[in-house]
Amino acid sequence: MNEYHSSANDAFSPSQERDRSGSMSLGNIPVSPHGPPSDHGGAAVDDITNKEQSPDVGTTSPTQTSGLSGANSEQLKQVSDVLSSEIGIVTLLNRLKQSIASAKEFALFLKKRSSLEEDHANGIRKLTRTTQEVMRRPDHRQGTFGSAYEAMASTHERMAENGIEFAKELHQMHDELMELAGVAERSRKSWKQNGLSAENKVAEMEQTMRKSKAKYDSLAEDYERVKTGESRQSGKMFGLKGHKSAQQHEGELLKKVQAADSTYHGHVQALQAEKAQLVSTTRPEAIRALQDSIKEIDAGISLQMQKFASFNERLLLSNGLSVSPIQGPGAQASSSQRSLRQAASSIDNEKDLNDYVTAQHRSVPPNSGEIKYERNPALNPPGSSGQHNPGGPVQQPAAIVQSPVSQTPPQGGFSGPQPLGPGSRTSTLGLGPITGITGGDSSFPPTDDPRPFSQPHNRSFSQGNMPVQQGAPAQQFPGRGSNQQAAGQRYGNGGSISSSGPPQLGALPFQPSGSPPQQPGPAQAPHEHSGSGVNLGQGPPGATRSPPPYGASSHPPPGPGPGPSGPSKPVFGLPLSRLYERDGLAVPMVVYQCIQAVDMYGLNVEGIYRQSGSMAHIQKLKNMFDTESSNPALDFRNPENFYHDVNSVTGLLKQFFRDLPDPLLTLEYHDSFIAAAKQEDDTLRRDSLHAIINSLPDPNYATLRALTLHLWRVMDNSHNNRMNCHNLAVIFGPTLMGTDPSTAIADAGWQIKAIDTILQNTLQIFDED
Repeated sequence: MNEYHSSANDAFSPSQERDRSGSMSLGNIPVSPHGPPSDHGGAAVDDITNKEQSPDVGTTSPTQTSGLSGANSEQLKQVSDVLSSEIGIVTLLNRLKQSIASAKEFALFLKKRSSLEEDHANGIRKLTRTTQEVMRRPDHRQGTFGSAYEAMASTHERMAENGIEFAKELHQMHDELMELAGVAERSRKSWKQNGLSAENKVAEMEQTMRKSKAKYDSLAEDYERVKTGESRQSGKMFGLKGHKSAQQHEGELLKKVQAADSTYHGHVQALQAEKAQLVSTTRPEAIRALQDSIKEIDAGISLQMQKFASFNERLLLSNGLSVSPIQGPGAQASSSQRSLRQAASSIDNEKDLNDYVTAQHRSVPPNSGEIKYERNPALNPPGSSGQHNPGGPVQQPAAIVQSPVSQTPPQGGFSGPQPLGPGSRTSTLGLGPITGITGGDSSFPPTDDPRPFSQPHNRSFSQGNMPVQQGAPAQQFPGRGSNQQAAGQRYGNGGSISSSGPPQLGALPFQPSGSPPQQPGPAQAPHEHSGSGVNLGQGPPGATRSPPPYGASSHPPPGPGPGPSGPSKPVFGLPLSRLYERDGLAVPMVVYQCIQAVDMYGLNVEGIYRQSGSMAHIQKLKNMFDTESSNPALDFRNPENFYHDVNSVTGLLKQFFRDLPDPLLTLEYHDSFIAAAKQEDDTLRRDSLHAIINSLPDPNYATLRALTLHLWRVMDNSHNNRMNCHNLAVIFGPTLMGTDPSTAIADAGWQIKAIDTILQNTLQIFDED
């Protein structure tokens, strides 16, 4: 008890005043919650001091309630009457129970408030440090804005420190209150057992005494009636063994009355002694102990309440001083002591701009002088080279040198997919621009370098955790400057493949073995003028031959320009090998356009590939691909072309794979895929599926690779679209592997397992180049 008294007097001495002149950050100065004591808190502390001087509760002296300041004499008398009665212990037990419950609830509040403050402070600190790191990068503004931003971040850092210290103090207060409540609860249980047992014993003895008195009074009344002769007529009621005389009956009653009197007298004496012991010793001790427990826990709660108020004041004051420090008159505010308003006002946008531009002065290129026209001597007539006057009028040559038509990129239409190879073991299947798409006016200009949908790719083989690639030198197709040659050097391995290697794409049965007929035209000019020495379609029969680029069929594409659309070319329902043989596209155009649309507009759409699009839109788009594949309206970079409904695009893509006569993963390898999916070891299952995928026909491999890498990008945005690996596998399992009515139910789970494994190991099976 004395420690609460001393701590309360030390912590809340009215003679001390709070010093608010300097920074009061909780992290820099010791916590000493000075402040004026509250009215109730002072009374609670006085109770603790005065309790040691109070006499026994059993007396009726008013000094026993001297701790109740401000109470009148009538109230003091009522308090004394209650505490000295038999309900005094029960009353104080109930009051102590209330104090314990209040202490626990206040402690729970402090714990939750501490947790909230700690989370808030840690969040501010993390946010501050993150934004400081980002703002210090060279791609953000510096100068006066950077300094002001640093000052703002430092202010928030100090506020976070204040919050953390505040949370620690609240947590400590919670622990102290819970400990205080535990002590009070143990004391209450002890005195409830000891004090109430004495009270109950006295009550039981009093009840026994009353019963003996009632019996004694009844026998005395009967004896009185026998003496007066009132009960002679009913004498037959006495003496069950025979008739007794009145004298005998009177003698027996006298003996009974004397015995009852002796018993009653003994009960009264025992009750008097026990009650005297209770009133003089047991009850006052219990009352004092319960009063001490009540005053102790009440004083502790009051103290913690005052500390809580003081800590709140200090937190707000410290945050206020962090935002706007108190500065003396005429003091110069340093960068670390500036207020938040001063830091924001110090931003000079004009100075920051000029400083940045000035810093780039050293990068200004030297002046190259005046630009002059210099005529090449080769254009001068023979013998007139020395007669040319640079300052005279320019004479046009007699003949105009025309550049090859093929050097001009075609206008109109839309650009197709970039090179995407199915990746044979020895050859790279290039995927060049889409040809055959003509038309005078198109709302989309051609794009020379669209999004890198994919690049030439060699099939790799999994060996443990290290993918090993077998590759062959990639064919280099000139055109569009030297970038084509650089790309060929980048993706070529420069190795040679023996004749015993796997078949190449050029050796597939659906690809013409001879050289394609060369038709004269501007589109052939780049190959005629190529310096790479590659002669497409020619060479020894056993030589490695790369297939035509994506979009390049066996015939040169027609030149750009308006003209009637070609005949109907069905796309849906044809095998991939037939589409490649006809169009020269390893990845069908409908697959490329659908993937492109989803990549641009559908990666963040919730439920992509799970939501169903409009069947009317899907049917219209399907008919357009079957009849007007060269229509510029099939460029899905414009969302108007698919009715702003990306779910219709996904439905069209799934419809294309469902309509394939032979599924994308082929019926030939269906049982192999199912057997590989049943492997329990993850690595063995992945490597088995990888080996089967490498055995797929080249158009199937290229299309599977493009689709799998696209689904990997969909999975990468699963936090937005809610489509994880398993969800996509459920959708594309039967779609890519086909369904056999006889085994559809048995194979459904293994189909999902196979596609799930392929998607999980996308970057191990396919190179993302």
